Amino acid sequence: MLGQLPKVAHPALLSQEIPFADAAIYRLNENQALVQSVDFFTPVVDDPYRYGQIAAANALSDLYAVGATPLLALNLVAFPLCQLGVEVLQRILAGGAERVQAAGAVIAGGHSIEDDEPKYGMCVTGIVDPGQMLTTCGCQPGDQLLLTKPLGTGLLATALKGEVLQETEIEAAVAGMIRLNDSAAAAVKLIGGKACTDVTGFGLVGHALELAEASGVTLRLSLAGLPAYPRALEMAGLGLVPEGAYRNRDYYFPRVVGPIRGDQARRDLLCDPQTSGGLLIAVATDRLKQLQQHLSLAGVPAYHVGEAISGLPGRLELSE
Repeated sequence: MLGQLPKVAHPALLSQEIPFADAAIYRLNENQALVQSVDFFTPVVDDPYRYGQIAAANALSDLYAVGATPLLALNLVAFPLCQLGVEVLQRILAGGAERVQAAGAVIAGGHSIEDDEPKYGMCVTGIVDPGQMLTTCGCQPGDQLLLTKPLGTGLLATALKGEVLQETEIEAAVAGMIRLNDSAAAAVKLIGGKACTDVTGFGLVGHALELAEASGVTLRLSLAGLPAYPRALEMAGLGLVPEGAYRNRDYYFPRVVGPIRGDQARRDLLCDPQTSGGLLIAVATDRLKQLQQHLSLAGVPAYHVGEAISGLPGRLELSE
């Protein structure tokens, strides 16, 4: 579908030269580029305040994925005001405002419409030095792969909607979705990560393949080494798999080799669409421990999930 749209060519639009760029990047001058992204979705938790926090953290993640500093945000609201009432909307907006404030940015306005189902998110704007921004393109064979949040938010949100789990039973995942990727991005820029992307709706399988294609390498991931939020694999075993995971599997698995007929729950985890997921980072082997140490000091998990190898560009190789 996107291939049918007119191609944009502008010398200041840096993101047009970055395959699978996580945000729009527009050069303002030699040392500054404007970074913008937008995201919104229906509730993934029952608590309005935490829903607002998660939606804001998710939108801001695209800025951190390219190493940008957030400046401002605009609220995007679709809401059934007569059915749910103004108090619920106020709590959603308050949650979003808290995360924007935590990011050191400001909310400058927004737009709202009436809708049958709540939807909330943000258009976010930041700034980055083009010479220091993170991209999907720098990964080389031998680089190691780190993931900064566990997987499974789609599986757990599906179980929550199906009333198989209560929100109190997915506290670890809720806390993870609320957490900003700011400290992770800062550590990557400080140590000198080779490539970076955030893991969201395409699941780890999709975002890993995008990074592999953009960098012209094959990525090898360990299925057994994939980190999962508590109860996520259990929910996959019960068949509580979101529709997006099936779409990700059908679209991306033709480029996946290895034990794709192995552990079904872990394959579902690999394809699970993430909300406010972590950063997938490629780092040179000789800087791996240093980056892990900086992430640990910042309170950020650092799961070693694989490595880049020579092979067909844009391929994913799985190991047990």
